[in-house]
Amino acid sequence: MIRALWTASTGMEAQQLNIDIISHNLANVNTTGFKKSRADYQDLLYQEIKSAGASSSPSTMVPTGIEVGQGVRTVSTEKVFNQGNFKQTENPLDIAIEGEGFFQVSRPDGTLSYTRTGEFKVDSGGRLVTSDGYLIEPQISIPANALAITISADGIVSATQPGVAVPTQVGNLELARFINPSGLQPVGKNLYIPTAASGAATTGVPGSEGMGTLAQGFLEMSNVSVVEEMVNMIAAQRAYEINSKAIQTSDEMLQTANSMKR
Repeated sequence: MIRALWTASTGMEAQQLNIDIISHNLANVNTTGFKKSRADYQDLLYQEIKSAGASSSPSTMVPTGIEVGQGVRTVSTEKVFNQGNFKQTENPLDIAIEGEGFFQVSRPDGTLSYTRTGEFKVDSGGRLVTSDGYLIEPQISIPANALAITISADGIVSATQPGVAVPTQVGNLELARFINPSGLQPVGKNLYIPTAASGAATTGVPGSEGMGTLAQGFLEMSNVSVVEEMVNMIAAQRAYEINSKAIQTSDEMLQTANSMKR
């Protein structure tokens, strides 16, 4: 019975973390480019009371053993990088990635990070930046007198200027992809940094080498499904509840044992 108390407590802890993850997903249901997370679990080690295959007589053996599990633990929280829905904005600096790939962002310390969020702006120097003012790599400068900006599916950025009939190419957007995007480390602000698990970034032109294409005037929304997360929340709540019932039942059994008299 004491074993059951600790085993059920691991179940409650696991479901508490599950609810934390679900809450984070729901909080970001309208965050552009957000990718939902999920928890992965493993059962804990087993206490072997009787070994399978042990001899029960000189000529026979036990076909099955007795093993009692010790509960559950969370082994990972995995980012799910399936495509989110597109939202049309008609803003020429809003760009969605249709397919695989990440935009490259230069952080203030000079290191590169990666994002699926294409809500770009132009800073005081005419450079293309994120909402936090971080530069897009490779750097692209928009002329101050640009009348219109066009971004092709393969990342060519062109600007229409007064008195010039043909748009002028001002830069190229590149994408990066990873062999294991779920291994990327989220650092907030819709940014990810590579790890040993994700592998190094492979950069290229949108639409080539497995990269997705770009859609100007669109944003990729969060891939969180509210209905799915609500169902997950109900399942987690019931799992938490039944584990608490197991603790309560074990406690009542201990109370019964303690109240026995000779």
